[in-house]
Amino acid sequence: MRRLPPLKSLQAFEAAARWLSFTKAAEELFVTPAAISQQIKQLEAYLGIPLFHRMTRAVQLTEEAKTVLPLVTEGFDRLAEAVERLALEEETGLLTVSSAPTFAIKWLVHQLTDFSNKYPDIDVRLDASLETRDFQRDGIDVSIRLGMGDYPGLHVDRIFGEEVSPVCSPKLMSGAKPLGSLEDLKNHRLLHVEWGALTLQSPDWRMWAKAAGLDDIDVKRGPRFTVESMAIEAAINGDGVALVSHSAVVEDLKAGRLVRPFNLAVQSDIGYWLVCPHSHMRRAKVRVFCEWLLAGASKNAREATPALP
Repeated sequence: MRRLPPLKSLQAFEAAARWLSFTKAAEELFVTPAAISQQIKQLEAYLGIPLFHRMTRAVQLTEEAKTVLPLVTEGFDRLAEAVERLALEEETGLLTVSSAPTFAIKWLVHQLTDFSNKYPDIDVRLDASLETRDFQRDGIDVSIRLGMGDYPGLHVDRIFGEEVSPVCSPKLMSGAKPLGSLEDLKNHRLLHVEWGALTLQSPDWRMWAKAAGLDDIDVKRGPRFTVESMAIEAAINGDGVALVSHSAVVEDLKAGRLVRPFNLAVQSDIGYWLVCPHSHMRRAKVRVFCEWLLAGASKNAREATPALP
């Protein structure tokens, strides 16, 4: 008989060791930090060795823990794979993709027909949500996340590195107060995207105005949107000028629903990332989807729509 510690204690250790944080491990496992601490203490008592150096506001792995962590992570990956093989799936060709809403609505849905034509035996289930889905609990095959690429213990591919620039409806270019120069922005409503806590340096109108050399425009005025696609729809409707990422407006620029009034774009430190457990990359349907999506994103970047002169 194998001598094994409690599974929950091993889970708590693996998550806390990967994040080097009891708090983040607790968020991942949907328990409290105190519960993580208790599980790890039980594991340390079971093994008879300390696994963490505990400091005031941080934890560090002991040498013994550093040695065993890769083996524990691999063990959980193999266990998850074994459970998946035992599970009877009614729809073996179903691929569940969790995505940030704007990426799903403004880019991915426009490409899915191409994927279906190339892989007719794979049906995509698209789950657009601001929440970070749990791969195992929510049955997610692959996730598309907006952030900075910091996803420890997961397979990660960068889809888009984002630049942001102003966009507006074509009718603003020749309306009662035409938008023909940078100074004309004073006459138009600014539409803001609230990126939340994704980055300490969120791309915003203040950053763009500084790069443009504008210092006499009130960059704080105008409505705010917690989802980028809402700001885009407001811009299409002619409600103002939105500062948004290029990938989110590719189709709208091609269709003429939006234009770029200025040539200036600023680089954002956030982007879209393709994320999944390493074990999921052994699934053929996940591999072909990831390869297809990354190829399409690369083509999209090469076909960047130029701004108006």
